[in-house]
Amino acid sequence: MASPSTCPAESTAKLIGGRWKIVILWYLFQGVKRFSELQRTLTGVSQKVLTQQLRDMERDGIVTRTVYAQIPPKVEYSVTPLGLSLKPVVEAMHQWGLAHKPPVE
Repeated sequence: MASPSTCPAESTAKLIGGRWKIVILWYLFQGVKRFSELQRTLTGVSQKVLTQQLRDMERDGIVTRTVYAQIPPKVEYSVTPLGLSLKPVVEAMHQWGLAHKPPVE
């Protein structure tokens, strides 16, 4: 049982916290992506940070990494059923962001 001082939302925040995890999930909800596709899509993320965020998500069971034994190597990422259960959360965040987006200066 969780301690009384622990908010259940804290578990969610720990799972998807990090600069890029929500954005990665957003794109993976659209379908399986190769590492290079994610890197091109996520403007401003370094290879090291993207790799670490994906490893964390794989460790936490929200993303699956599939390696194909071919030359050159092919690696694909997809959302697990646990990750898919976060879709309503990420979509709600997306909608909130659209509704409360600050005006562009």
